[in-house]
Amino acid sequence: MKKKIKAISTKALVLTFGIGTLVSCISDPDSPGLEWMPDMYRSPAIETYVDYGWVKEQVNVEAMMTASAKHPPVYTIPYQGKVENLDINLPYHRQASSFANVTHGLQEKHGWNLSTEAAGDYEAAAADKNPIALTEDNEKAIFDQGKELFNINCAHCHGPKGDGKGPMVESGAYMGVPDFANLKNLPDGQVFYSIYYGKGMMGAHAPLLKNNEIWTVVHYINKLRLDDYGASTIVEEEVVSDSTNVTEEQQ
Repeated sequence: MKKKIKAISTKALVLTFGIGTLVSCISDPDSPGLEWMPDMYRSPAIETYVDYGWVKEQVNVEAMMTASAKHPPVYTIPYQGKVENLDINLPYHRQASSFANVTHGLQEKHGWNLSTEAAGDYEAAAADKNPIALTEDNEKAIFDQGKELFNINCAHCHGPKGDGKGPMVESGAYMGVPDFANLKNLPDGQVFYSIYYGKGMMGAHAPLLKNNEIWTVVHYINKLRLDDYGASTIVEEEVVSDSTNVTEEQQ
């Protein structure tokens, strides 16, 4: 009796599995198949980088063309427990050009306040000094992190060596990317400003990188464009201004 019940159970299991396999097949070669338990891997809440254009076999073309990753409210910073580099990551007080919404959609997409001047605060940014001080103890770690961030966010256009010969430029997709070796006199503050808000065809990186990460990239760019750049060659100067100051407009 037990053997008969066991045989029936085995047949039922095989039959169920076979039917399930056949039913899950879909003729569309681009389909991932039926989702038996979508809630196991698709959260009801909106998550970053999840394609909500295809959920439970329902196609939503509009959702396919809309980024699910949302930017935080303007002039806010992430907070969870102890915040590292809080003073550096406070809202940037320099304002972008009045044309920035046309060229980069900064006001429409991000809600940033723009300067009434066509040049923005670019010239004033020359006074900003890098708040991350290089020392003999930390410079290797800073350069290593800066190189990693640079390779992820910048090298595709600027090239791994900063010579303006990245794969995007070599392919002919973009032109006019400068060679950092020709920008030896460019102040750190203006390098930060350009990365933060974008410049020319380069988009704003503020939504992608924290302020301290941008300043770390500035250190690495200096290593690419300046001879023997490091803790031992930097002349200490009084910090006139940096990215942590807040203007009256933001108070």
